[in-house]
Amino acid sequence: MPENRKIWEIQLAVYATEQQAEELKRQVSRLLCPDPNHAPPCPVPWSVSLVEVPGAEEREPYASLLTQAEIEGQLRS
Repeated sequence: MPENRKIWEIQLAVYATEQQAEELKRQVSRLLCPDPNHAPPCPVPWSVSLVEVPGAEEREPYASLLTQAEIEGQLRS
């Protein structure tokens, strides 16, 4: 493995239903690998996962996301 390579994590938080989140995960996967039937390896190895964040409403990093959802009328009461 080349010395200048490291593992990087890109985090994306969304306020969505489980179905919407699964669809977004699928779309991101297609962006990272537009041809899933190509011969291996991928030029840039990657993985994607979907994780629900329990108690996110009380956590500071998600405050602006919830404010945005409230402004857009999408926040559940």
